[in-house]
Amino acid sequence: MSTPYQEAGRQAQKLRTYEALIAVTRDRVAAGEAPTVDQAAALAGVARSTAYRYFPGQHELLAAAHPETARSSMLPENPPEDPASRLDAVVVEFTNLIARTEAQQRTMLRLSLEPRDPHDPPLPLRQGRAIAWIGEALEPLRGKLSDAQLRALTLAIRSAIGIEALVWLTDIGGLSQEEAASSMRWHAQSLLEMAVRTPPPAS
Repeated sequence: MSTPYQEAGRQAQKLRTYEALIAVTRDRVAAGEAPTVDQAAALAGVARSTAYRYFPGQHELLAAAHPETARSSMLPENPPEDPASRLDAVVVEFTNLIARTEAQQRTMLRLSLEPRDPHDPPLPLRQGRAIAWIGEALEPLRGKLSDAQLRALTLAIRSAIGIEALVWLTDIGGLSQEEAASSMRWHAQSLLEMAVRTPPPAS
């Protein structure tokens, strides 16, 4: 099994180089750009050949710089048991994350909408993290709703929150960021309440 370049020898120096590449990439993404490995290397003062040892291509660079990469859950350390409170905690944390990283999220959204080679690996926004976070929040409903119904509810909630919803609510709907977050939170709870009364159609 191969060892990642940054984990083999002179780790402190390699960590600094890695973090420098990530930092300049995040700065450029926040400015609405999608830097290549060459561009990140130049901005960080790192040799191109060295940069490519960390990131074989632009996709790997952007994925590593994406703010959601390290999150495996949006629930607090001691999560509540009822699904409404769990879902609210996830939505609040998720919308806070989106608000803190809005510029980066908008850039990733734009990139995800651009034509891509179907053989290319998915961009970070297309990896389904938010679906997993919402599904974890709704886990207490398992048994009350079928797996297919839970999936339908999870997708419905995901369609009402996130950067896509924030862009529509602020750019088209004219809401402030705070108002948009409140709207997404309300929509999520409304969908949950409706699903408990009338289970969603399962495909």
